[in-house]
Amino acid sequence: MVAFLDRAPLLPGHTLVITREHIETLEDIPAALLGPFFGVVQRVSRAFGPALGAEGTLVAINTRISQSVPHVHAHVVPRRKGDRLFSTGAPPMLWVRRTYQDGEAEAIAAKLRAALG
Repeated sequence: MVAFLDRAPLLPGHTLVITREHIETLEDIPAALLGPFFGVVQRVSRAFGPALGAEGTLVAINTRISQSVPHVHAHVVPRRKGDRLFSTGAPPMLWVRRTYQDGEAEAIAAKLRAALG
């Protein structure tokens, strides 16, 4: 498994977890890889607290619909109360991508690597 920062994050620290071997969708992951895949998702989720001060996480996996890359990947997004990821009106969810400022992604990646040990 590989984890790396999304180049257009929902919130700073938004990480993608992917399989090394090509697997198109979550439904196609062999049973033997499900544990390792979600194990990495869980490790990244746990690292967000100490590394970035996150209070929680959002984990999302698209299967075919809105799956812009035909390779299974989980979005692991650090959350904080009041982060405005979800709107109060319609539509109920805002999936607004942002960009990192110069050096910001590198600093976040370093904090996450340290927290992951």
